[in-house]
Amino acid sequence: MDTPEDLRYSTDHEWVRVAGDRVRVGITDYAQDALGDVVFVDVPAVGAVVEPGGPLGEVESTKSVSEVYAPVGGEVLAVNTSLAERPELLNSDPYGDGWICELRPSDPSTVDNLLDAAAYRALVDG
Repeated sequence: MDTPEDLRYSTDHEWVRVAGDRVRVGITDYAQDALGDVVFVDVPAVGAVVEPGGPLGEVESTKSVSEVYAPVGGEVLAVNTSLAERPELLNSDPYGDGWICELRPSDPSTVDNLLDAAAYRALVDG
């Protein structure tokens, strides 16, 4: 399982990459593996305001439909429109081209409350 050291992680298996005043959000390698082949991704609307732990979208796979939760609250600034045509990017490149959206956190310090890579690995290793 790939767990990049430069990211922060939620207990719901989302990742966050900080870039200036925004964060990029996606699902972890662990999550995409558990889901199986992703066939559809519902992304949030640009301009939407999300609450920490609130729904951010849905991922539909050959196994199930799963909610994606906002690891931090804030305004959606951008979404990955490539996922409409290529939802499998969540499987093939979850930390790169498979990102879901970018948010401007309402409270940037909440990123510090997320798990670091070692703590996330401990969570999924059980």
